Amino acid sequence: MFELIGIPPQALFGQLLLGLINGAFYSMLSLGLAVIFGLLNVINFTHGAQYMMGAFVAWMLLNWLGIPYWGALLLAPIIVAAFGMVLERLLLRRLYHLDHLYGLLLTFGLALIVEGLFRKAFGSSGLPYENPIPGGQRLPFMFLPNYRAWVVVASLIVCLGTWYMIERTKLGSYLRAATEKPELVQAFGINVPRMITLTYGFGVGLAALAGVMAAPIYNVNPTMGSNLIIVVFAVVVIGGMGSIMGSIVTGFTLGLIEGLTKVFYPEASSTVIFIIMAIVLMIKPAGLFGTPK
Repeated sequence: MFELIGIPPQALFGQLLLGLINGAFYSMLSLGLAVIFGLLNVINFTHGAQYMMGAFVAWMLLNWLGIPYWGALLLAPIIVAAFGMVLERLLLRRLYHLDHLYGLLLTFGLALIVEGLFRKAFGSSGLPYENPIPGGQRLPFMFLPNYRAWVVVASLIVCLGTWYMIERTKLGSYLRAATEKPELVQAFGINVPRMITLTYGFGVGLAALAGVMAAPIYNVNPTMGSNLIIVVFAVVVIGGMGSIMGSIVTGFTLGLIEGLTKVFYPEASSTVIFIIMAIVLMIKPAGLFGTPK
């Protein structure tokens, strides 16, 4: 079948795997954005820089402290999340009552500052990170690297676990209520400002976790976040701003579509997501999973 359309199966399935990998990172990053926007109403343009920080913190832990990947997978998101919570306490909290544009401008400026600092400290060339799960499986139609398979499975578990926590648990109901009726939730003795700070830190931690998982696949460099964040925002818009399940489904689906486009029409692979975004906005402005306000 594949010979009839001139595409070797290795090329097709290889691009599908690459699409799944990209989709995993699209989903995790857009999920963090959806959590922050959906619950805090903040457009967090610093998300790409926080993804990059997760990769760099993992690199520092390995090369400066000798802490391997599995330790960094736990520590790096906590460290970057703590940095995010400080930003929320000192800066973002002052903007909650203002228009979305102020938060967007502030986080965009912070992203440029963070990226510039890391470029100054580490340069623009990429830094390698050791593959923690070397080897792979020889399948009839392709070679499947062990680490890349693990990234896809782990990202699915993280994404679905986050969706379940927010949509199906009492903690998630408190979070949603705290954003819609904070005075009522505060009356039950819940510290709403602290909950908002922790929620922002959780969204930032998701970005950092994606950065740690990306480090062994891509070079760790200061521009890795800025190269990805525009695509991730498009994923969030297509799925629906603030929609948790929309971010997960749309992220993986668009990653696969991008991979298939590289096979059948490579010239459009860098723009196909934005073309889909334009079509979705014309048909359903709230996004595929969003609800009109």
